[in-house]
Amino acid sequence: MRSILGSRRLALVTAVVLTAVVATVPTDSTLTVAGQYAVATMVFAAVLWVTGAIPLPLTALTVPILLTLFGVYPDFGDAVAGFADPVIFLLLAGFMFAEALQEHGVDRRIALAILVRFGTSARGLVLGVMVATALLSMVISNTATVAMMVPIVLGIIESVTDLTGTEPGDGDASNLQVGMLLGVAYAASIGGVGTLIGTPPNAIVVGQLNELLDFEITFVEWLAIGLPMVVVTLPVAWVLLTYVVYPPRRYDVSRAREQAREQLRSMGPLSPAARRTVAIFGLTALLWLLGGFESAFDGVLPEQWYVTLFGGAGETVFGTTGHAGVLYYVLVALVAIPTLVVSDAVAWDDLTDIDWGTLILLGGGISLANGLADTNATVWLADVTLNALTGTPLVVLLLVIVAMTVLVGELASNTAMAAILAPLLINVGPAYAGAVGTSSELASVFLAVTGAIAASYGFALPVATPPNAIVFGAGYVEREHMLRAGILLDVVVILITTGLAYLLIRVLWPVVLG
Repeated sequence: MRSILGSRRLALVTAVVLTAVVATVPTDSTLTVAGQYAVATMVFAAVLWVTGAIPLPLTALTVPILLTLFGVYPDFGDAVAGFADPVIFLLLAGFMFAEALQEHGVDRRIALAILVRFGTSARGLVLGVMVATALLSMVISNTATVAMMVPIVLGIIESVTDLTGTEPGDGDASNLQVGMLLGVAYAASIGGVGTLIGTPPNAIVVGQLNELLDFEITFVEWLAIGLPMVVVTLPVAWVLLTYVVYPPRRYDVSRAREQAREQLRSMGPLSPAARRTVAIFGLTALLWLLGGFESAFDGVLPEQWYVTLFGGAGETVFGTTGHAGVLYYVLVALVAIPTLVVSDAVAWDDLTDIDWGTLILLGGGISLANGLADTNATVWLADVTLNALTGTPLVVLLLVIVAMTVLVGELASNTAMAAILAPLLINVGPAYAGAVGTSSELASVFLAVTGAIAASYGFALPVATPPNAIVFGAGYVEREHMLRAGILLDVVVILITTGLAYLLIRVLWPVVLG
């Protein structure tokens, strides 16, 4: 306990000292005084985010405090503007939807149904567990998904083997145990990349792109960005776990499969409230998809209706000028939450037990990005940190971004990494517009999105991601098990993400985001 307190105090002292140094040391004339204070604020937050000396949301709360104390923003309202970003409300709605689905056990039904479908062999069980986890983590927080899946996995292992109580690593059965548990952790991180609400780094980067470039990425557009990453990376992780690192012995898995069927049967049909919850979620997802196909309705609908539904600067059916659009994905998500309560699908009290800390962390990250951008400090930081890479081939830049993000993310919060790196990548983007073959704005978007995807990865250490920590904390996976599989997966994923991002930047992303 004393050592923990000592390390926390050391981190706090280090943060204060470095902040004071950065705030007072003379810099070149390209950095304004306000910009220097914004950078000092970033240093303070970065040290505490990386070390975890205090809870990450508490560090996020210090961002607007310091920006106001230093005078970067004379008005505190401007300093906390990031906490009202639309993406925060989207994530809030996503968290509440997850609570509603969990309240009725819909998530567990999905997991069991997939296990019944894939449970034809030991490797098939691992694949089923990973697919179920990845799918759920696209709509439910990674932490909640893994917390639910771990007891399901342990029950499956107990059904398949009679080696309950065996020390992990003592035989082939433990390969199934370790591989399946690690598969849950890794699949949660990989699956979160697939949707805008899947993991906080996605939302952070989208929010900062909106704030700094006034560039909006819709729910459907992110789906087109993230799903290819999931589709490619998840099978690779499964192959590495079950064929290379922890190949399981052949087992008769019929008992586990039948147990999953029995659990599904015992749960009975969905209650009326659960059916309403699923229906509202399905309708919301449908409206998200519909809102992403606005180009299909351009010129088909009357102009007033088009502006009202999809947004624009023209006149609406209400007689006003300009509209965000009724199908704006944040608006659709927020309307769904009171609909859940009013329809008696779920009680309000059942929706409030969400990860408020992540929302605060997201707000602090966006506020920090605003402070750096409004003082032009991001331009200076980009020159100092990434200028050496200017002129290098695009694939080399992507490799550096992905490798740096994944490796540093093993020790730091992936959310914090996204908050720190996003404004830098956005500002270095224009230098690579020619290499990308697109506009300066889109080049910034592509680099920031690549950083967000890489921030969700980190497979070697328990502290890298909450899914890793939960699986490690269950007591069945040793640190050495995670290191053995995670280091290999880190290397492979860095290469895959770099290559796939390069390919998608050339082929798909300009079509989706252009």
